[in-house]
Amino acid sequence: MGLFTRDIKTMNDLFVHQLQDIYYAEKQLVRALPKMAEKATDGQLKQGFLTHLDETKAHVQRLEQVFQMQGATPKAVDCPAIDGIIQEADEVAGEVADKTVLDAALINAAQAAEHYEITRYGSLIAWAKQLGRNDCASVLQKTLDEEKATDQKLTKMAESKVNLRAAS
Repeated sequence: MGLFTRDIKTMNDLFVHQLQDIYYAEKQLVRALPKMAEKATDGQLKQGFLTHLDETKAHVQRLEQVFQMQGATPKAVDCPAIDGIIQEADEVAGEVADKTVLDAALINAAQAAEHYEITRYGSLIAWAKQLGRNDCASVLQKTLDEEKATDQKLTKMAESKVNLRAAS
């Protein structure tokens, strides 16, 4: 069995497995983002989390669309990576007393999740194209573009004000 939860024999098997992985991750983030928004003290950051929550719900729907395009039933498989990122964010947020520092920590946690998603979607798009599924790649590309945009917004917010406030 090795690294994965079941034998993966073909590129298509790998593609579907990773769809299941990111499907789980997106669903976990739908649960985590409202909590992050609640903890954020910066109004722009709070609103950013809520906006991304709506996007993340759309990401789940797009993944369900790709499953259907593949003739597969939407199914999530445990993703220890995203569970770890979310757990670490909860632990760090619980340890930060200064609310301005907490906002910086929340951005860091959100970017860890974004970078994980960017990696997964990038691979899925490449594999879809290799499998001749440009239709799937096109749907996944929309999500990748949104994940990258969110990461850029978080970086800008951190560098323009949140980190400055946390450091002072």
